[in-house]
Amino acid sequence: MISTSELQRRLTGGEPPVLVHVLPEDAFREARIPASLNLCVYETAFLDKAGDRIPDRATPVVVYSLDGSGEEADEARRQLLAAGYLAVEVLEGGLAAWQAAGGVVEGDAPEPQSAPDGRFVADLEQSVIRWTGRNLFNHHHGTVRLASGSAVLARGSVVSARFAVDLHSIRCEDIADAGANASLLAHLASGDFFCTGEHPRAEFVAHVVEGIAGATPGCPNYRVAGDFTLRGVTAPLDFPAVVALAPDGSISVQAEFAIDRTRWGSRYGSGRFFNRLGRHVVNDHIGLHLKIRLLPEG
Repeated sequence: MISTSELQRRLTGGEPPVLVHVLPEDAFREARIPASLNLCVYETAFLDKAGDRIPDRATPVVVYSLDGSGEEADEARRQLLAAGYLAVEVLEGGLAAWQAAGGVVEGDAPEPQSAPDGRFVADLEQSVIRWTGRNLFNHHHGTVRLASGSAVLARGSVVSARFAVDLHSIRCEDIADAGANASLLAHLASGDFFCTGEHPRAEFVAHVVEGIAGATPGCPNYRVAGDFTLRGVTAPLDFPAVVALAPDGSISVQAEFAIDRTRWGSRYGSGRFFNRLGRHVVNDHIGLHLKIRLLPEG
């Protein structure tokens, strides 16, 4: 670990260390210590690029990140030392400490990015729901498509959302035999499961979309709650979701959760309602993995 004062002293000395900003290029462009290299430690080519930019393993190197709260600078140091570099130190407190101590920082502050208010509609081609059904001895998985979807934003927050699922679009991806595949799909369409003849669509209407305090990137950052209608039965449903604004202005929604099908009247093979099922038992819960892309209307 090297302090900001010691780094300032070395940079003005006869053999200044090579400075390495270890975050992705966008963070490097936003703020960096002058004369720094950008070698992103998250890239699999990190060490290859380091070898190209710093070929002499005896060169003193100082790696840094934003503020010392993450492990990325320590990870960069670990990898460089393992690759044979002899003198690698981490800047204590990172870029924030350097700037607080009066050190010069260069870069372009990013434009604040927020979703515009208005109505967004689902991109039906790029949106998909993956399902997984299980029993004691086996499981099947596949997809089902959205029929429609929309969300309304006001002051940067989702105030309403509605999605319809086309149950006739259910596909199974793990059964190669065409006859067996068709047999399973017919069973899923029957009254044992989804009654798609009488109820060809399922619908979810969100009443609450609220942020999750302290959520970190890659973890659910919103709680979604509303009413889900399946087989003509409406019941409350809530789940965590990852919601993010993409660079192109679209909104990406991902969620992974399970529903108890018996709440919507699908009791086939459920041990809660039938005795001595043996190999005919089917798990009550169906796993769902949602990937939805929303585009600004118009």
